[in-house]
Amino acid sequence: MENKKMAAMFKAFGDENRIQILQLLKDGEKCACHLLEGMKITQPTLSHHMKLLCDAGIVTGRKEGKWMHYSISEKGLREMEEYLAQLIPEKKSEKSCCKK
Repeated sequence: MENKKMAAMFKAFGDENRIQILQLLKDGEKCACHLLEGMKITQPTLSHHMKLLCDAGIVTGRKEGKWMHYSISEKGLREMEEYLAQLIPEKKSEKSCCKK
């Protein structure tokens, strides 16, 4: 996975409001109006957070009438999970490259 996309994913997780949005979405799709009810932010602020989450591939949105409905992207979370798993070092008995 390219570094730019992964950085966007980590940025999406780097804000308390976005974490709260993900917690609200964990039970399934929610209309933006319901997300606003559960948070103490304005609609433009919610739109900003949703754009970052959608651009990162963590959340997907679909328009219904004048409202957007959002849900967590399992594919996006799996990609992040796979990336993190690649960072776990394998257990090897390597000799130190540094001399004491």
